[in-house]
Amino acid sequence: MDEIATPKTTPAPRSRFQDVTRSLRYRNFQLFFGGQLISLIGTWMDNIAEAWLVYRLTGSSLLLGTVAFAGQFPVFLFAPLGGLIADRWDRRKIVIATQTLSMILAFILAYLTLSGRVTVNEVIVLAILMGIVNAVDIPTRQSFLVEMVGREDLMNAIALNSSMFNGARIIGPAIAGILVAGIGEGWCFFANAVSYIAVIAGLLLMRVAPRKAERHASPIEHLIEGFRYVRHTAPIRAVLMLLGTIGLVALPYSVLMPVFAAGVLHGNARTLGLLMGATGVGALAGALVLASRTQVQGLGRIIAIACGSFGVCLVLFAQSRWIYLSILLLVPAGFSMMTQMASSNTLIQAMVPDRLRGRTMAIYSMMFMGMAPIGSLFAGAMADRIGAPWTLTFGGLCAIVGSIVFWRYLPKIRVEARELLIAQGITGGEPAQEMTSRMS
Repeated sequence: MDEIATPKTTPAPRSRFQDVTRSLRYRNFQLFFGGQLISLIGTWMDNIAEAWLVYRLTGSSLLLGTVAFAGQFPVFLFAPLGGLIADRWDRRKIVIATQTLSMILAFILAYLTLSGRVTVNEVIVLAILMGIVNAVDIPTRQSFLVEMVGREDLMNAIALNSSMFNGARIIGPAIAGILVAGIGEGWCFFANAVSYIAVIAGLLLMRVAPRKAERHASPIEHLIEGFRYVRHTAPIRAVLMLLGTIGLVALPYSVLMPVFAAGVLHGNARTLGLLMGATGVGALAGALVLASRTQVQGLGRIIAIACGSFGVCLVLFAQSRWIYLSILLLVPAGFSMMTQMASSNTLIQAMVPDRLRGRTMAIYSMMFMGMAPIGSLFAGAMADRIGAPWTLTFGGLCAIVGSIVFWRYLPKIRVEARELLIAQGITGGEPAQEMTSRMS
């Protein structure tokens, strides 16, 4: 077999650490992991600095929600097109193109800020453009993972990818908090732009075998096929509906973090960095726990429990007025959030056939990131009227209700989920029939 599906080393008895990091046996994933880690640190620096910039310029939680809406709503609109592109063309080349465009936009924001010309309107325009790029980039990158490691280690690659994302979430906000307080937001934007060079270099160094693309039908027919598949596949539909609910009512909590940092906890940019970093610590722990798993046993239950736990943590955080308690509560909140997101990603990718992977992950992106901007706009407006604490309390309660509904629905979708996993053969290193017999 080619290098994509062949580990660099001969399989041998593995330690716990080797189990967690088994996807790093693949050269392509090593390159991807290293480049993305550097780039994502820059991205989290950018996110914190941008939120603080908008809040410093306007003092408005509504405009915080507006900027978040502008950056994420294009994912909801254009992700289906991004999934279609991912299924019809070379995924590596697509990701190289999207990362290059993201770097250019980051340099523009850095220039405007460092030159003192930046306004909220310009931030919103650049956020919209970045959202359009992400609409193509996110489903393509998610679909590209299986080409780097093969299906047998896909679960581990997804979890490690999530751990990388959240490791960056810990480091990036901490650096951003120091830089913003010391030398301003512009240098955070510049560092983010430079960080894209690492991931682009890693992608260029990869050796990827040609993939047979699906082009037997028209783009419109392919697009409809993807939506029809999700609509008529109950397990995938159920997971995505819960994900969309959380994206709408609970994930926008991050948009209100500057309000909690400055207005509720009476802190500054460093406080914001600590809050976001605490979420990252929990999320990193959740991703590493999932990385040690080798099969999908019980993932449905884990999704439901994690969703409910996330809601409880948000309600408690919303009512806290002590900074140390607030930081402490965001650790399990991050753990629960990442456990739900990564488990949902893993379960969906384990069930979906490769020819539909890009389009299915596009709908996953719509639910995960695409619903969040609508929720961000709603949360910003709601926080202006009733305050950030009660807005977040409402989101947490909705997450709890969603978890209960999903839990009660689980028995109805287990049989079909098993059949889908069996159809995909070996997943997570175990024969599907043996693995799925333990899923419930």
